[in-house]
Amino acid sequence: MNANMVGWFEIPVTNMERAKKFYDTVFSISIAIHQLEEVKMGWFPAAAEKPGGMGSLVQHSLYRPSDTMGPLLYFSCKDLALALSRVEIAGGSILQSKKEIGGGHGFMALFKDSEGNRIALHSQK
Repeated sequence: MNANMVGWFEIPVTNMERAKKFYDTVFSISIAIHQLEEVKMGWFPAAAEKPGGMGSLVQHSLYRPSDTMGPLLYFSCKDLALALSRVEIAGGSILQSKKEIGGGHGFMALFKDSEGNRIALHSQK
């Protein structure tokens, strides 16, 4: 295998503008909004030549946010404490504070985003 198995992810949202503002604030980025027929997408900044999957916020009637169901997406950070410190300011809530995973695998935390999705953070420090 020449790449990681996850190549794309989609995070369900019910209010694209609110979700964009939340993720822009937490990660200090700028998400680009695109209307593709009946689907509204907010593309995360991407570096196609670098490792890791690319993804999007998605607003459509078939997408439903959840803080308990479905897959759990981990965002990699240099130090997750910085991103976690912005979650509540941006309109989310912290579900699990920063904790060590153990075995030299770094640290993780969980939060609920502005749309009600459970999302994780990971860093080595």
